[in-house]
Amino acid sequence: MNFRVIFALVLRYLYLYTRTPMRMVELVFWPVVDLVVWGNVTVFIQKNSNPDFGHFILFMLGGMILWDIMFRAQQGVAISFLEDVWTRNLLNVFVAPVRTSEYVGATFIVGLLRIAVTAVVLGLISWVGYAFNIFSLGGWLLPFFLNLLAFGWALGLLSTGLILRYGQAAESLAWAIPFFFQPVVAVFYRVEDMPAWSQPIAWCLPPTYIFEGMRQVMQSGQMRWDYLAWAAGLNVLCLAGAGALFGWILQQTRRRGLLTKFATQ
Repeated sequence: MNFRVIFALVLRYLYLYTRTPMRMVELVFWPVVDLVVWGNVTVFIQKNSNPDFGHFILFMLGGMILWDIMFRAQQGVAISFLEDVWTRNLLNVFVAPVRTSEYVGATFIVGLLRIAVTAVVLGLISWVGYAFNIFSLGGWLLPFFLNLLAFGWALGLLSTGLILRYGQAAESLAWAIPFFFQPVVAVFYRVEDMPAWSQPIAWCLPPTYIFEGMRQVMQSGQMRWDYLAWAAGLNVLCLAGAGALFGWILQQTRRRGLLTKFATQ
């Protein structure tokens, strides 16, 4: 793996943001809208419910911010790929001496940078506007962040692979894939409050352990270490599976000559 190639690809994607300021607006606008909506809902429920229920309400804001970390990681991978499709640059990338691992690594870094911008903005707004400090999670915030980042990357590879397989008609999957998982990873509610049939599904997905752990830390300051172990182990499997699927689909696309047609549509 050549890190100079990865740096060049990352720089290329960053130029898109510096030369088109509206991309920065998109990067911040939707997360802020989500935070304001959920923040206002939180305040409303706090004012009209039993005060003892207050800390449960704050789980919504914490869940929303952590969810956006995962979503932006996935978007960093999928949207970077689509940027090459939209600008008719996909063929230029793949005919150049760029390994698949280098291309994927660059999209991972872009996802990380997108998260950094979004997380800072959301953290400031939630703190100033709703007196909620995400850093109250303390040292647990880092493993939460890393695990959600890894699962977001896995979803990004999955959505990119599916777009490669089914063509530009499947571009909506770049935004839809994360929301297929949102109902069953307990973002805003506990697993025990979910229907019985969906609970085993929830425990098969790494973000579930992170969101459950977030609520434990906010409530008691402690977290079960086995949750982190399960999340990390499942993320390794998800990343390996998504990476293998993406590599196989890319290889088949090249072998069948579909990459040229796909990239010039």
